[in-house]
Amino acid sequence: MKINDIICVKIEKLVFGGEGIAKHGDLVIFVPMSVPGDELKVKIISIKKTYARGLITEIIKPSIDRISSDKITFEDYSGCDFAMMNYEAQIKNKSMILKDVFKRIAKEDIKEDIYVEKSENIFNYRNKVAEPFIKINGEIKTGFFKKKSHEIFVSDEVNLRANIATIVLDKLLLKLNKYRGTKKEYKVFNDITNTGFLKTCVIRNNDMNEVMLVLVVNGKSSINRLKETLIELYNENDEIKSIYISVKNKLDNVIFGEEFIKISGSSYIVENLFGINFKIYPNSFFQINKKQTEKLYLEALNFLGDYKDKNVIDAFSGTGTIAMIMSKKANKVIGLEIVPESVKSAIKTSNENNIKNVEFLVGKVEETISRVLENNNIDYIVFDPPRKGIDKSILEKVNESGINKLVYISCDPTTLARDIGVLKEYGYKLEFIKGFDMFPQTHHIETVVLLSKLKIKKHVDIELHADELDLIS
Repeated sequence: MKINDIICVKIEKLVFGGEGIAKHGDLVIFVPMSVPGDELKVKIISIKKTYARGLITEIIKPSIDRISSDKITFEDYSGCDFAMMNYEAQIKNKSMILKDVFKRIAKEDIKEDIYVEKSENIFNYRNKVAEPFIKINGEIKTGFFKKKSHEIFVSDEVNLRANIATIVLDKLLLKLNKYRGTKKEYKVFNDITNTGFLKTCVIRNNDMNEVMLVLVVNGKSSINRLKETLIELYNENDEIKSIYISVKNKLDNVIFGEEFIKISGSSYIVENLFGINFKIYPNSFFQINKKQTEKLYLEALNFLGDYKDKNVIDAFSGTGTIAMIMSKKANKVIGLEIVPESVKSAIKTSNENNIKNVEFLVGKVEETISRVLENNNIDYIVFDPPRKGIDKSILEKVNESGINKLVYISCDPTTLARDIGVLKEYGYKLEFIKGFDMFPQTHHIETVVLLSKLKIKKHVDIELHADELDLIS
């Protein structure tokens, strides 16, 4: 076999990362955008010692779970790498991927299917999108980056952007194209020549269909004219509550620039989660799929059981969402977070919501957790780390502390499984596991697990309901 060869394969299963695998002689062939049961012609694009990668050139016989045999690429599905499957198949395959990862990495041979909570909304569920500007035949549009590329493509179908965001974006593009073909037309940034003005359009929206619009620009060459355009847009559209320009001069992969200029409206929009009002600024962190986030956090607390009057650590606390949710029942919650801006936001939100029994500490979790464990009578810990998982030194300190119940929320099952393997060596047992489809139409999955050094017969000691966590009722 060599590069550019066309071979016929049948996809056996999907693996973490979303690619299908097939066998061809002694090689495993990885095929993106494939579905188990697909019979395909694929073009080999890379070859290693034990595996190769290929792209679909033809669907010989589609899987019963494939929704279309006419579309074969990432771009065909608007950049959604699971959108070629019906939703039931997406859930089934995510469950199987979790089982495979836990067996392979954590050495947990889970017999039954891992339950994956479906999303109420499987399309147009994102409350934040960031789309690069592109100019095609003189017309300004927004698009998406091709997989593992800085090349931009435009799609007529947008599966994930909220409907209100699409309405606002269409109106914005009409305004930006008003000067098309004239000396005043806006130039779009070119990342090869590092010239041009318009870079990225970021749209945030809340449950009330209120919108924040942020335009990221390169320098200030056309900023005064853009201000006029955006003020006009704001005055004509009641759903737009806030508009910013973010000026970016650095050449890096960070979306926002070094300076934010508020153009019109409020400095923030407000979103409510379990009775807590969160003020969302341009660069604030907030979960993308709010309804599914509520289900995830509620289940995490059910896993924790009866934490009334207990002292709990929220490790990797971000802007403090989980800590503040737990605060109604817990005696005290201590949030640990490395990002100073997130800690400032958490403190501000807790003060605005009159939450008195939370404390937020800034610093590396591996450093702050030792101090907290030594100086506080901690009962439980909730972990919600970034994709890279938890440093082993943290797990060592947790083991030494004698904490017998841990809840771990993860956005990457491979690092979760790795960390569970370490905790098993310390005597912890995986008691319960549940997946959450936070990002339908993509391979991504959130997972929550309970680990314990005790025999736990049931994972819910006290069943919590969302209305019990309304902190302002």
